[in-house]
Order: sequence, then C-alpha cells, then structure tokens
Amino acid sequence: MQALFEFLSSVIDSMTDHLAVIDEQGQIVFVNESWKAFADLNACDLQSVWQQVNYLDVCDAAAANGDDFGIQASQGIRAVIAQTESEFTLEYPCHSPDQQRWFIMRVTPFWHCEQLFLVVAHQNVTERKLAEQKAERLANIDALTDIANRRAFEREFNAVWETSREHQQPLCLAFIDLDYFKVLNDTYGHAVGDECLSQFARLLERHTQAQGQFCARCGGEEFAIIWRNTALAVAEQQMQQLLDELRQMALANERSPVAPYLTVSAGLAEITPSEACCPSRFFSHVDERLYQAKHTGRDGVVASDEPTLLSPKTA
Repeated sequence: MQALFEFLSSVIDSMTDHLAVIDEQGQIVFVNESWKAFADLNACDLQSVWQQVNYLDVCDAAAANGDDFGIQASQGIRAVIAQTESEFTLEYPCHSPDQQRWFIMRVTPFWHCEQLFLVVAHQNVTERKLAEQKAERLANIDALTDIANRRAFEREFNAVWETSREHQQPLCLAFIDLDYFKVLNDTYGHAVGDECLSQFARLLERHTQAQGQFCARCGGEEFAIIWRNTALAVAEQQMQQLLDELRQMALANERSPVAPYLTVSAGLAEITPSEACCPSRFFSHVDERLYQAKHTGRDGVVASDEPTLLSPKTA
C-alpha cells in the first residue's frame, strides 16, 4: 500500500499543472511539487507549510483588495463546495515584472471517506494565449504597411460610433486616396509602389498616434483616419499638416499630372451620431467629399459637416 501511495505521489508531482487539494472549509491538505516550485520562484508570501494555509482565506484577502481573480475564485470555489456548480473554471493573467503569463484555474470535487474535497489545478496557458494574440494581430494588421487593416477599421469605427452616440460627442472620419498611384506603379514598378505605401502609412501612424487617433489601410491605396470627440476644424487642420509633411517627403511620382511627387486626396466629415443616422450613410457622405477632392485638382482635403445626414435613416 505504501508503495502504491509513493507511486501515485510521484505521478502527481511529475505533473506540470500546479495542484492543491482543499477540504470543504478551504483548508489545503496537499500540494504537488509544481505548486511548491512556482510559489518559491515567485517569492510567494504564503507559509511554506501549505497544510496550514486556507486557500479560501487567501482568495478572500485578494478579493478584499479589489483583485478580480480573488473575487471570482472565491465565488467559484464556494459554488462547487455548495454543490450548486459541478466544477469551476477561470482563465486569468498572472504577469511577473519581466514576463507575461496566463493560467487556467480548474476546481473539481471528489469524495473520500464521505468527506468532500476539491482539486484546485492551475495550468499555464501562456503559449496558447500568446499564439492567440499573434493570430489576432495578424487578422487585424495590414501585412504590407503594418498598420490596422479594413477589418480592424470597421470594428474600431463601430465602437467609436456607439460611444459617440451614447455621449453625444462629435466624431470625424477621413477617407484618403494616393493620387495617381497606378502611374507611380507603372513608372517605377510595384516594389517602389509598395515602399511608398509603407512610407505613407508610417507617416499616417505617427500623426494619428501623436493625436490619439486611429488610422488604417482599407485596401489598395486607400486609407482612413477616425477622430473621436473632435470637431471638424481640428481634424481638417491636422489633415492639412499631414498633407504638408507628405509633400516635404517628396516621394517621386514624376509622371503625375498633379506634382512630380506623391500627393493624396481626402474627404473629411464630422457627425454626432444619433438614432436618425447610420454609419453606412455617413461613409457615403465621406466618399462624396473624397470624390469632390479628386475632381477639384487633387492634393487636398474637402471637408463637410452638412446636417443632411440627420434626416430619418432608411432600412
């Protein structure tokens, strides 16, 4: 019997999950070596004799300090003890000063000698979480320019629209096209064209980050900027600064009818969202301003805050 106990203890100690067994009062009755090692590495201030520690008290103390994990863990464990839940699972961050880490906590009950016990397991899921974050980033970042893509733009715009509607704040939106970009590609080749897109994107990102705004590449040579809680006059001034700096960069486009360097056209509009308007109509409005910019000489911004969008929206 002793040999079997030692064998099972060795199996449990070899597991990478941090395991503890608690009774129905929350008192720890067993921890495996992974649990002890993690505590030692992270300078855990709990007692080294784990059988003297009440895990529910630890969670309650964290909850009292406003720790979200402590609150949820305390409630979840008690629900399993009360048998109102068959088990409890919680994913949570556990970052150190020099490393990002995430864990999943699983609490499962079992009975022994007519007494209820719970296995509390903490599994390190950092690799999976980092992979998810990388996949999420790749799904929302334009591969060429390394700024947000159209998917991210639409998500951000919808969020800004709802916030602006709720707080009755203005938002501004600009659609930007690189002027005669096909001419640039035909003249210098697509590699140079791609580099021009990347340089413009970096310029765009510098401007928007400095102002706390959002930019994206929506496809091809099309870009967008979203300003939250910003009046049209401010957004238009910032757009003019952007165009001025682009001109100073003097990215060659010698066959362009506008100038021998790369220029852009932009449509810009302001709106305070309400139930009487919808994003798609506002997009069309900004597109019309971009169309005007293209057909009035390019290399400029056409801005508007026309109230026509406040008429009843259609289905």
